[in-house]
Amino acid sequence: MSNYIIAIIGRPNVGKSTLFNRILGVRAAIVHDEPGVTRDRHYAEAEWAGKTFTLVDTGGFLPNSEDEMEAAIREQAKVAIVEADEIIFLVDAENGVTSADEELAAIIRKSQKPIVLVVNKIDSEKRESSVGEFFQLGLGEPIPISALGGRRIGDFLDIITEKISSNANENADE
Repeated sequence: MSNYIIAIIGRPNVGKSTLFNRILGVRAAIVHDEPGVTRDRHYAEAEWAGKTFTLVDTGGFLPNSEDEMEAAIREQAKVAIVEADEIIFLVDAENGVTSADEELAAIIRKSQKPIVLVVNKIDSEKRESSVGEFFQLGLGEPIPISALGGRRIGDFLDIITEKISSNANENADE
């Protein structure tokens, strides 16, 4: 596995597993409309433009839920945040910014790791106007994508892999 770890973090049903599968190019993670299907961390080796990295899919993170299962999922996501070299914070354009997104942004920001804010479910240019509201999360410029349709995935992958040096991949081979 690559030494460079990128974790996908977000609340339930924003498309984390769909994005994980899109990046890998295979259906490695189960995708379902029901929240809580992804519970544990799921690791896979990914490659883009000659750069290799370990991608981590996580369950939906609900910061203040007292549900026992959601608390366990949240702990798994927190482990992924600690392990990661970079974090993809995935949000959902259909629902806009939620209070859970705001709380999760604050938690992720405390990690002091590079964070890439990605707005999913932007299936067309018309939907791109909804991206602006995500600036309020204070995590930089939001990147609009459609994990399901593959829209702008190449541009997104260029951004998340720009911090990976070719040395990182050579060291992983050793």
